[in-house]
Amino acid sequence: MPFMNKTALARAAAACAALSSLVFASTAARACEDCDDAATVAAPLLANATAQAEPATTPAPHSKLGLVRVRGAAPASLPTNIPTTRETVTREDIDRSVNATDSEDALKYLPSLLVRKRYIGDYNHAILSSRASGTGNSARSAVYADGMLLSNYLGNGVGGLSFPPRWGLVTPEEIERVDVMYGPFSAAYAGNSVGAVVDYQTRMPTTFEAHAKLGYTAQPSELYGNKATYRAWAASASVGSREGAWSWWLNVNHTDSDGQPLTFATRLAATATTGAVGTPVTGAVAGLNNANQAWTLIGSGTQYNTQQDHLKIKLAYEINPTVRASYVFGAWRNDSDGNSASWLRDAAGNPVYKGATDPATKKEFILIDGKQFAGPTGGDFALTREKLLHVMHGISVKSHAGGEWDWELAASLYDYQKDDKRQNAATNPQPGAWTGGAGTLADGSGTGWNTLAVKGIWRPAGTAHVVDLGVQQDSYKFSYLTSSIAGNYLTDGPGALAGNVQGKTRLQAAYAQDAWLLSTDWKAVIGLRAEHWQAFDGRTDFSATGTPPSIAYPSRSENFLSPKAALSWQATVETVLKASVGRAVRMPTVSELYGATSTTNSQYINDPNLRPEKSWTTELSAEQGWGALQSRVTLFAETTHDSLYSQSILDPVLNKNVSRVQNIDKIGTTGLEATLGATDWLAKGLDLSGSVTYTDSKIKANAGFVATPGDTIGKWQPNIPRWRATALASYRFNEQWSASLAARYGGRQYRTLNNADVNGFAYQGVSRYATADVRVLWKIDRQWSAAFGIDNLNNYRYWNFHNYPQRSYSAELKFDL
Repeated sequence: MPFMNKTALARAAAACAALSSLVFASTAARACEDCDDAATVAAPLLANATAQAEPATTPAPHSKLGLVRVRGAAPASLPTNIPTTRETVTREDIDRSVNATDSEDALKYLPSLLVRKRYIGDYNHAILSSRASGTGNSARSAVYADGMLLSNYLGNGVGGLSFPPRWGLVTPEEIERVDVMYGPFSAAYAGNSVGAVVDYQTRMPTTFEAHAKLGYTAQPSELYGNKATYRAWAASASVGSREGAWSWWLNVNHTDSDGQPLTFATRLAATATTGAVGTPVTGAVAGLNNANQAWTLIGSGTQYNTQQDHLKIKLAYEINPTVRASYVFGAWRNDSDGNSASWLRDAAGNPVYKGATDPATKKEFILIDGKQFAGPTGGDFALTREKLLHVMHGISVKSHAGGEWDWELAASLYDYQKDDKRQNAATNPQPGAWTGGAGTLADGSGTGWNTLAVKGIWRPAGTAHVVDLGVQQDSYKFSYLTSSIAGNYLTDGPGALAGNVQGKTRLQAAYAQDAWLLSTDWKAVIGLRAEHWQAFDGRTDFSATGTPPSIAYPSRSENFLSPKAALSWQATVETVLKASVGRAVRMPTVSELYGATSTTNSQYINDPNLRPEKSWTTELSAEQGWGALQSRVTLFAETTHDSLYSQSILDPVLNKNVSRVQNIDKIGTTGLEATLGATDWLAKGLDLSGSVTYTDSKIKANAGFVATPGDTIGKWQPNIPRWRATALASYRFNEQWSASLAARYGGRQYRTLNNADVNGFAYQGVSRYATADVRVLWKIDRQWSAAFGIDNLNNYRYWNFHNYPQRSYSAELKFDL
């Protein structure tokens, strides 16, 4: 089957050609660098053959096949041989080119990646998307830090407890480097790697060092006629050293962030009546919703003030010259207030948070331009108060002798020690809700996951093989109890049961992957992953008076095999061709199976019989050096059966969003990704990088539907744009001054499975975007540096259900000892 039609391929090729005239240095040029004290070495057989075959005058290739092995002692999730496309960003790259306020910002300019970050410190919606996985699919990527899992596979997407990676457990100041591997081509990873694997390596000092940083950001914002400036500041300090066999690292960070309002209370024009009873109001804003239906916006909500604290302690001990033991402790605390405000005013100019009661119907109404609408409730203008404390432990013992055998034992634990969310009830509107009244308390404490792994690397003597093998166990526990509070929702303990979701899953796996150097010019990587998946202790309590009041679900277990294969050919000194294929099985998460929670304005209905996603992904790549330039072109294709999607629709009668997870029978994706870049191109100090991606991702078969049978067939997969691009230029004027200019583009996309959201530039829509960022770095002396940056320089207003930040100004001051 062809990857795409001729017209699409021609357009993609034209875009790649246009990009080559603009930009810019692929971070893939640094992809073979290793972290910490790692060294990349070729097998002796290859080294001898290369030395004999190549005369001294032969130019060094940009890419060279070999049996690469990462000999670093630090914990990492990386396998020794990477059978797929890989991109890298280093600490120096981030410092010079990225206005990094959160750890996910390090990924900002990498090909085909987008993190849905809506404000500084976004802890509940910052989901990573990749080539064929959108910003609603958090379970289709894998994020690690120092070998520990940060991705949250308790759920997928948002809803109730939200499930983005735990970005807050890594600060930008800790990052040494970030590696990204595209696709499910390594047997070392579960099926969640189908989109991408992101591996953060954080700092571990070899001598005494200390660092401090202050950062400030301001975002003037204007939307729907409302103006305000939202500010954030952060302070970070770290210290570490190595003394003999011991090394240690301590990092603390505090963030205080005010984000822009993210939700809006609305009334569809079609729901207006001609009744005369109601409070006459002004201040409403007329507009069109994402389906181009007329509606009226009456106020804003979900305006977060979040105060977050981060603590990281890392210890390492060299048991002997080839074995290191490591321990990591991380703690993340978040106090977050979500506020709302009515734009409606009565005749006296007072804010309106409820309407006048109709004696006949006992319902409340407001009058907007003489038309009668349902009056506001506490659900329209919710107040939320969240207090979270999450802790993480990780321990590993790893050998790094580089001989015939190396091994690693690793374990990690992530624990929701406290996860409380308080919210006023629909019957408890403002202003009374500011001081108490009825509401709910959602408690996620006791939720979390743990991982165990035993890994080995076998390098059979006298052969051209390196074998990665291991066994793993990942266990997840979900517990989410919602109770009603009749008295004071801000301070009272749990009341009557409103809903309770519990469940566990466990994934046990064994894998082996052989990297085989067939000759000096050919390398094959063949792997197999065997998995045993279980779901058990599932239970849903709907309410104390529900019918039925509760359901206990039977246990489930299934077994799967996922083969992987890759072949690389060093066609010329400057050319490498690669082909990869892999199967991935993405298991349903606990909340997808058992979640049946509800809040004031939304419901989430579970299906305990969901099938796992099953994907086949292929990739063909050509990497080419052109003197100072580096380029890569990759054709990719993915076919996914039983894709898991949560689809929300608004019930105008209930005035509630109703969501359910369902299996989509088949989704097909094909595309092309191209990168181009150079270091010191045209002028010393000028580094350039860029990428362009074309994707065709559509629903091929689906027994379900959104509104009418068949309305999703042939529609675009949600949150996957057809075109996206990145460009980054940085210039080092001298040892003290450097500057960078970057741009990002994402094309038209949809949020709904039936693509009914045709208006992307509206609340709940998904729009295209084209933004530019700038950063200037001044190294004052050896210890002090300062930076100034602007994100969204062109002040582009764009949406992904919620509105993204507008133009933001940032400044930072750093001290390094």
